[in-house]
Amino acid sequence: MNMKAIASVVGCGFVLSLASLPVWAEDTLMQEANELFAPIPKEAPEIKNNPATEVKVELGKMLYFEPRLSRSALISCNTCHNVGLGGADYQETSTGHGWKKGPRNAPTVLNSVFNVAQFWDGRAKDLAEQAKGPVQAGVEMNNTPENVVKNLKSMPLYVDMFKQAFPGEADPVTFDNMAKAIEVFEATLITPNAPFDKYLKGDTTALNKDEKVGLSLFVEHGCVSCHGGVNMGGDDYYQLGVVEMPREEILAGDKGRFSVTHAEGDEFMFKSPSLRNIELTPPYFHSGVVWDLTEAVTVMNNSQLGADLSDEEIHKIVDFLKSTTGEQPKVEHPILPAPTKDTLHPEL
Repeated sequence: MNMKAIASVVGCGFVLSLASLPVWAEDTLMQEANELFAPIPKEAPEIKNNPATEVKVELGKMLYFEPRLSRSALISCNTCHNVGLGGADYQETSTGHGWKKGPRNAPTVLNSVFNVAQFWDGRAKDLAEQAKGPVQAGVEMNNTPENVVKNLKSMPLYVDMFKQAFPGEADPVTFDNMAKAIEVFEATLITPNAPFDKYLKGDTTALNKDEKVGLSLFVEHGCVSCHGGVNMGGDDYYQLGVVEMPREEILAGDKGRFSVTHAEGDEFMFKSPSLRNIELTPPYFHSGVVWDLTEAVTVMNNSQLGADLSDEEIHKIVDFLKSTTGEQPKVEHPILPAPTKDTLHPEL
C-alpha cells in the first residue's frame, strides 16, 4: 500500500485509534521513509579541499568561541550559534555590535555541513565562506580581516597552532585559514541517533504511534518536498507562499534569494531550513516572529500546502518533528590564549 493509502486510513481515524500501525503499514512507511530521508551519520563528513586534522579542528573550536574576532571582543560565532541552544541563539534576530539587530533569524549551525549553501538566501557556498561574513558585517562582529589577522598574530599560541594546522605555508595565519579552521570544527557539530534515525535504520519501536502517524502525514501532504534528505531541508531554494502569502509580520519585507540574484523568479525564495532538532531552535522563519512549533506547522499548512489538516493532525506532525532531535554535540569550552601588548583593545 502506498503513502496515499496510508494517509486515507489516517484521515478516517483508523490509524489514530490503534495502539500501533498495522504490519503492512509499518513496512510501507519505513520503506517510503528510507527513500525520502537518510539518517545523520555518526562521523563528521569530509570537507572538499579542506582536510580535517586534530589540530585544525581544535584550532577551529577555539576560533569558534573566540570573541576577539569581533571589534568589541564580546561576540563570537557561538554567540549567535550557541552549541548549548541547538546551535541557534533564542532570538528573533541576532544582536550584534553596538546592540544592532540583524535582519534575519540565525539558522542553527548543527548539521549545517549538509546544507547546499549557507544563510537563508544561500549567498555563501560553504561553511568557510559563511564564517567570513559575520566577522565583517557591521550589524554582527563589525571587524576587518586585517584586524582579525593582527589579533591572531599577537598571540603566540594561535601562531603555533596555525603553523601546525596549515603546514608548509609561509604565512599560515590568514583570514582564509581562520575560516577553514572554523569550517572543519563546525562540520563536527552533527546530531546522530535521533529516534527518527534509529527508525530509518530499522528499529520500528523507535517512533511511537503518534510520531508514525505524523511521519505519514508529513510525507503524504508534501512537507517532504522541501524537507527531505539527511538534513530534512537545506538542499535547495523554495518559494514561500505557494498557496497564499503568510502574514506580513512573517514576511518582514524580505524577498529572500532575490537579494542575491536579483532574478525575478527568485522573489520570496528561501533555502529551506533544516527541521532536525527543530524543537530546540525557536523562534521560526527567517523573521523569527513565530515562537510556537505548532503555529509554525499551521502557517506552513496554510501558505505552502493548502491541506485541510485538523488540529489533531498538525499535533501529530509536531510529534514526528520532535523525534528528529538527536544527540547534541558535547563541546568543552576551550581555554583561549592570553592577550599580549599587541592584541587590539575592544572598540564598543
